Amino acid sequence: MNNKNLLNKKTDNLLSNKLDWNIIQAEMKNKLGMDIYESWLRKIEFVEELKNYVLLSVSTRFIRDWITSRYLDQILQIIKKYKKDINRIELRISEKKEKDINQTSNANINLLNKNDNVSFIKDSYLKYNRIDPNKKFTNFIIGSSNKLAFEASKKVSEKISYYNPLYIYGGVGMGKTHLLNAIGLSLKEKNKVMFISAERFMYQFVKSIKTNDMVKFKEYFRNTDILLIDDIQFMNGKEAMQEEFFHTFNALLDKGSQVILSADRPPNKLSRIQERIKSRFAGGLVVDIQKPDYELRNKIVKNKIDELNVFYSNHVNISDEIQKLISLEIKTSIRELVGAINRIVSFSRIYNKVPSISEVKVILKDLLNLSENKVTIDLIQSLVCKFFKISKNEMLSSRRSRYLVRPRQTAIYLAKILTSKSLPEIGREFSNRDHTTIIHSVRTIEKLKENDTELGANIDNLKNQILYNKENEV
Repeated sequence: MNNKNLLNKKTDNLLSNKLDWNIIQAEMKNKLGMDIYESWLRKIEFVEELKNYVLLSVSTRFIRDWITSRYLDQILQIIKKYKKDINRIELRISEKKEKDINQTSNANINLLNKNDNVSFIKDSYLKYNRIDPNKKFTNFIIGSSNKLAFEASKKVSEKISYYNPLYIYGGVGMGKTHLLNAIGLSLKEKNKVMFISAERFMYQFVKSIKTNDMVKFKEYFRNTDILLIDDIQFMNGKEAMQEEFFHTFNALLDKGSQVILSADRPPNKLSRIQERIKSRFAGGLVVDIQKPDYELRNKIVKNKIDELNVFYSNHVNISDEIQKLISLEIKTSIRELVGAINRIVSFSRIYNKVPSISEVKVILKDLLNLSENKVTIDLIQSLVCKFFKISKNEMLSSRRSRYLVRPRQTAIYLAKILTSKSLPEIGREFSNRDHTTIIHSVRTIEKLKENDTELGANIDNLKNQILYNKENEV
């Protein structure tokens, strides 16, 4: 598929009257993370799209209430990104599925992988992620911000109960799950390891109560050598569940099992969790992972590029200048650093070219240290008018002289790619032009750019002026 068809297909998808649930699922996975998606959001089924809302279904009341209280607003925002007129979601319970689940729950809850020491409660519609064989100590990139957490994790994997519990906390995408995974990998050959997220623990607890399987629940979670629980900050809610967790936690410590926990905050900052539980967390070793400094970010970028070069036969060409830009500007999390590299590689493979610095800045505009709010349609119009030496009144007029049409189309194209405004919103800013005119302008510029190198260079120049107040950086 050539570039023109690819761009047109993407535009057609966004403008299609029919909501593509596969796209929404991919977006949920990207925005909310694989763990949350696999635990809760994968279960959502698309039923019907009506005039101004969508009808979705899940298998149980518990899942419906959980999603409604935690993720429904974010799901609605994702849907609105593709269908602006959707203003609510109705989440129903699929009666057939709930009946099927209740009939099979007793049989499925007993399924354990007998050939693997890593144990998970394997239930037909709640699939637990296994330990990732790629997240090891050997490929964890160490810097001053995470060295203490790394060393503590290594110590625990060498000598069980040396630090018990081990509590690792830090922001999203800092490597906490990687460390828990690495501990599990190193211990699973000689120990019974259980690796679970706090949300899944809560889910399984509630489900066990509903199916009268609490005895089996206790056996599963107390008959283990190593218990790793990710995102413990979500371990909140009903007193009965916290009570059971407290007793499970104590039983494991008493028999010498190792408990490792991760969270996004220190124990004393956990909300809606019993004080005695927080006290037990704080009674072990508490270590934090801080934001990576430039040196660590740069090491991670280079390491990721080396990994990609192993997988792709054609080398991944990301210049030192681009690597430096990414390492300097993306400071929030390691996950965003890796995501930035993946975007650039995807661009290179789709368009069969190495992106320029200007193109990289556009590809990563939501990740770089720039405020999108600074880019307004008014600013775009002003800079385009100055560049083409026309007045704003001429640009916004109904005149169709060639010397006015091309600048007008260029400004519309830049408004589409550099702002989050919808097509009707852009049309209103250009003297209430119809959204079909906006689409035509965008497609015209995309087509012309393929063959007109001078126009492409001019647009790159304008992008830099708009985003970074710099000229002639291509």
